[in-house]
Amino acid sequence: MLVGVATGYAWSLKVYISMGSVRVRCEYAAVRYGKEVCVKELKEGSKAPAFSLKDRQGKPVSLGALTSDFTVLYFYPKDNTPGCTIEAQEFSKALREFAAKKAMVIGVSGGDEKTKTTFCEKYGLTVTLVSDSDFKVSRAYGVYGDKKFMGRVFKGIHRKTFVVDKKGVIRRVFSSVKPEGHAKEVLAAIDQLRASSKLKASGKKVAGVRRISAPTKTRKPVKKTTAKNNRKRSS
Repeated sequence: MLVGVATGYAWSLKVYISMGSVRVRCEYAAVRYGKEVCVKELKEGSKAPAFSLKDRQGKPVSLGALTSDFTVLYFYPKDNTPGCTIEAQEFSKALREFAAKKAMVIGVSGGDEKTKTTFCEKYGLTVTLVSDSDFKVSRAYGVYGDKKFMGRVFKGIHRKTFVVDKKGVIRRVFSSVKPEGHAKEVLAAIDQLRASSKLKASGKKVAGVRRISAPTKTRKPVKKTTAKNNRKRSS
């Protein structure tokens, strides 16, 4: 479905289409030369889009290069803002707990290495923060779009979190995120995912076990009595 094409200036149009039980989110954007981007809404079970973004030290962080059992990708609106500070502080405090569960936490927002460094140094943040300066990754995950604040409409990143397993599959999506207490919420979700995977694994083992039937008792053959034998006994 082609909605329109624009060239030479930036614009965007979002269309929500219902196709049975499938909800498709399309974003058509033209930034310089005219581009058309159709983004399918990411849900649990979807493949997580690959990315490579730089942290505050300029080191690239790539989803495909991570070896942890789970990767927590939390998108936040902007560095050095009240809600984002609370969220980053809580994730920083809980990093040992995430490491114990073999989970890596990555915060994604706009800005650059300088804003990330200032943000981390100001509040003593130890969580990994990466810069999505052109919002390509945010668009790929469907978290970049219109926002409203004090009657003003503007473009920005919506607060949303994805838990991705080591196969690159999205296992949990948190859409309505409140900064306070969110880190604990994600930790609990990882525990649930581990518990469910263990149940599946144990179920496979049980199903694969060969049933051994109980040994049957052998009966001694019963001698048939004949009329001839009865005569001998009576005599």
